[in-house]
Amino acid sequence: MKRTARQATTVTLADMARAMDRRHPVTITYTKADGTETVRTIEIYDIRTTKAGDIVIKAMDRQSRDSRTFRVDRLISYTAHRSAFVLDRPAADRDPVHIEVISVNTPDELVCREIARDDRAYWNEFSQTA
Repeated sequence: MKRTARQATTVTLADMARAMDRRHPVTITYTKADGTETVRTIEIYDIRTTKAGDIVIKAMDRQSRDSRTFRVDRLISYTAHRSAFVLDRPAADRDPVHIEVISVNTPDELVCREIARDDRAYWNEFSQTA
């Protein structure tokens, strides 16, 4: 089990991205918004940044069998497993023709790609209002 307080966020993100790429579930200890701790086994299908700047993990929760979102800063500890995913992920919200698939090799690349995507969305919105 890895404790997130003992490592950099980039290390945690790299481990989460690796588990997602390899389709390995991860058991997390997580602090909910109300302060209670919960232990969940999740199957990660996306890592994003919110408009507020939080890094979130989108995953299927094996207990509820639903899609859930977890803030990385609320992770207490985690263990990546070597078994395979067993749940189907939700259907994409967008037309697959318009989804841009990008492969990243390092946590720094992931962060840079997310920032670039957010900046692109901001400038597209700005140019339409001007």
